[in-house]
Amino acid sequence: MAKLLWTPPEDRIRNSNMYRFMNFINERYGMSLTGYDPLYQWSIENIPDFWASMWEFAGIKASQPYSQVVDDVTKMPGAKWFTGAKLNYAENLLRYRDDQWALIFKGEDQDSIKMTYRELYDEVARVAKSLRDAGVQVGDRVGGFMPNMSETIIAMLATTSLGAVWSSCSPDFGIKGVLDRFGQIRPKVLFTANGYSFKGSKFDSLGRVSDILKDLPSIEKVVVVPYTEKDPDIGSIPNAVHY
Repeated sequence: MAKLLWTPPEDRIRNSNMYRFMNFINERYGMSLTGYDPLYQWSIENIPDFWASMWEFAGIKASQPYSQVVDDVTKMPGAKWFTGAKLNYAENLLRYRDDQWALIFKGEDQDSIKMTYRELYDEVARVAKSLRDAGVQVGDRVGGFMPNMSETIIAMLATTSLGAVWSSCSPDFGIKGVLDRFGQIRPKVLFTANGYSFKGSKFDSLGRVSDILKDLPSIEKVVVVPYTEKDPDIGSIPNAVHY
């Protein structure tokens, strides 16, 4: 066996979510589990109880509760989980509205950007209202031709908060790759950054967006997020607005 390099101090263990969850299990089922290994063993021997407990411990928000945790644990894959439950994961991810840090973003050659849960909730609400005003409804699709940045997460959460479907691809995709993905779902709205940075170089995205739109007539609105420029020219993009 490899030499154990580090063991956390007792106070750090007792302040962990894993420790709190283990005590939650002990109290609920009259157990006396004392560490990770016995907790893990119990979890795989009592799969429905484990996941029902995890659902409650995590405080999952659902508009409709589940009627059954899992129909057949021998079907992996193929089992149906939490049958009947209805929930929106944006509601669950946006449950906090305090001043703890929610997002920390650092782009190439840019200052770090931080956003609290309160700020994130407010920003998502604003984007969700704009999407609703643009006609996005439950079941509609919204695409993101975006790098990893705060606005990408905000747009995703705003989309899913409305019951719409979010799909994204990296801006370094070629036009064919973008059309292969978005052509299948026919998005109503497209979010795009004006460009992206890679290894010190800046690359334009708007030229490719113009070509992409020619083969995606379903897109009614394009939202351009400034990234490599503060005020990018969007005059060549039909039905485009700044973020």
